[in-house]
Amino acid sequence: MFSTKNLKNDLPASLVVFLVALPLCLGVALASGAPLLSGIISGVVGGIVVGLISHSSTSVSGPAAGLAAVVLAAIQQLGSFELFLTAVFIAGFMQLIMGLLKAGFIADFIPNNVIKGLLAAIGIILILKQIPHAVGFDRDNEEDFSFQQADGENTFSELLNITRFFLPGAFIISLLSIAILVFWDKTPLKRFRFLPASLVVVVLGVVLNNFFLQFVPAFGIKTSHLVQIPTVQFNRVADWVHLPTMQHFLQYKVWFVAVTIAAIASLETLLNIEAVDKIDPHKRQSPPNRELLAQGIGNMVSGLLGGIPITSVIVRSSVNIQSNNATKLSTILHGLFMFFSILLLSPILNQIPLASLAAILIVTGYKLAKIDIFKSMWAKGWAQFIPFIITIIAIVLTDLLMGVLLGLAVSIFYLIRSNFKNPFTLVSNKMHIGEVMQLTLPNQVSFFNKATIKNALWALPNNSKITINASQSDFIDDDVVEIITDFKTVVAPERGIQLNVLGLKDTYEEDDAIQFTPILDKETQERLQPNDVLQLLKIGNVRFAEGHSTEKYHLHQVRASQDEQNPMAVLVGCIDSRTSPEMLFDAGVGDLLTIRIAGNIINPEIIGSLEIAIKKLGAKLIVVKGHSNCGAVALSMQHMMDDNMHTITQKIKTVASACGYPEAIANPSKEALEKVAIENARNSVREILAASDYINKKVQEGKVGIVSAYHDLHSGYVQFDT
Repeated sequence: MFSTKNLKNDLPASLVVFLVALPLCLGVALASGAPLLSGIISGVVGGIVVGLISHSSTSVSGPAAGLAAVVLAAIQQLGSFELFLTAVFIAGFMQLIMGLLKAGFIADFIPNNVIKGLLAAIGIILILKQIPHAVGFDRDNEEDFSFQQADGENTFSELLNITRFFLPGAFIISLLSIAILVFWDKTPLKRFRFLPASLVVVVLGVVLNNFFLQFVPAFGIKTSHLVQIPTVQFNRVADWVHLPTMQHFLQYKVWFVAVTIAAIASLETLLNIEAVDKIDPHKRQSPPNRELLAQGIGNMVSGLLGGIPITSVIVRSSVNIQSNNATKLSTILHGLFMFFSILLLSPILNQIPLASLAAILIVTGYKLAKIDIFKSMWAKGWAQFIPFIITIIAIVLTDLLMGVLLGLAVSIFYLIRSNFKNPFTLVSNKMHIGEVMQLTLPNQVSFFNKATIKNALWALPNNSKITINASQSDFIDDDVVEIITDFKTVVAPERGIQLNVLGLKDTYEEDDAIQFTPILDKETQERLQPNDVLQLLKIGNVRFAEGHSTEKYHLHQVRASQDEQNPMAVLVGCIDSRTSPEMLFDAGVGDLLTIRIAGNIINPEIIGSLEIAIKKLGAKLIVVKGHSNCGAVALSMQHMMDDNMHTITQKIKTVASACGYPEAIANPSKEALEKVAIENARNSVREILAASDYINKKVQEGKVGIVSAYHDLHSGYVQFDT
């Protein structure tokens, strides 16, 4: 799972995430009214325990500001931190059950505009909340993301105070740090992966501040504006393990708090991993059900060890991605660094200016809320932009959960609004029988469309003609089907309306359809071996013969293959109108090259075409296919030599004579003719190999296959002569 080659990315990223996460853990614990150590414990558990179990390559877990108010109220309601830890343990168990029950599907229902709004809002909040820290004004907690702050200020009023509380040293450090972070990738230093810009910024902050304290005291940054990690000594395991008692489990208030924590923590986690996957440059996917399971175990452990609730945290995860992590090893290492730091490195880490960390978060915030994101959402129209912007404003002015819920509400409004619009096209065509209306239904028709469809049908004039085309519809709600049925059986006959209904199914069980263009690309073609192609043809023929051919979108396939063709096989078949190779092998446009000639005989031109198919177009298999009830074979046995037909019939007749089937010539029964058709295809294979040294060599090398086949028109099955 882990590889040393990824250390060049994961180790520097873990250091940066650790430096950012450590003060944030303390800030959340302080805002939650919990012991400072509980924030560190949950940060360690989120890094190590959740990191080991989770399958997300980018998500970083720990205590989150979104739960601070819930934790504060819960501790006050329960009256005991010990009782609260029991609630955290139960909440974790609930999340574990949710993961096992695969409740993570909820994440799939969060619209992209809300997710992008969430990311942009977090970016804006990072910038707004970190500006005071960047200039040395640090009265609020490091991860106080709420608009209304505990000190009576809000996000905007806090910005006004920076003019009255200004430390020149902090401002200089943050300004230099931002410059380094912005321009680092434009210098040769970017090649040193073990020397990330964020780490340089932290070291620079410590060095500059020590310089200020010694030589320019007026610029020196005091303890209140530095990282403050409490000194921790674990003498006995019993001092920090909190085992719940049975009496704790019997209090209903504990269960009420547990349900609240489980619901909010799970929702925030699902939102965060969905958002983090959006900004991951490698577009790796975080399995939501596995993440719920990991978070559940993490919260159970956190509750036992005295930690506050854990969620996936977008700030830390964003910093992880921006630091170019490779795997989840960066998450685990950040947890290990946090654990050992509070035991061994507190004096050193407590020299880091908060201005340095503020610079890292400000640059991270800018990357999350770039102007280009706003432009792209604007270009998508009001239905995408309004939910996006509402989500941002609501998160900035309230909190993450409330903002997302408001964004979802606006998105649902636009969804309902769009569904109330006409879900169909209604056109009038002038034909030789008079004016004919055509109502074409789309792929999906929900009950929201009931009113508009009914109004359109009931508004038709008496004695008119209309065709309702539902052939493109994969789903039509029962309410709409009932309207069409009522119109067909009652309204249309009573009003003299002539009606055609096309493609309407008896039942619609599918909620949606995933459509794609199955075109063979060059890479896949080159990877295929001759036997692979043969198996694909066999499987496709079974689908055809059993009536399960896949849906084809020929126009899309033609457009997708207009610039190149990468066929997997070339077929030499008869010109018979009943044996289309693409249908017979359930193949799409571009999958097969077909050469059709009466009696599937071979001549120099066909040999040349086969060589082109293999040498220039990359086909891996030659199939010579005969079929039952072949007209060319029958004519040969009837001695038809008129005009130029003899060039074909004579060849087939010669094959029949040479292979010992005189009964086919003397008495051309059905069985005898089928024997000749089969042997004729085999003979064509022999002629190809004898006439083309190039094809023969490729076959001998195993790079190209060649096979004869026989198609039974009655059954639809093709038998390959292998």
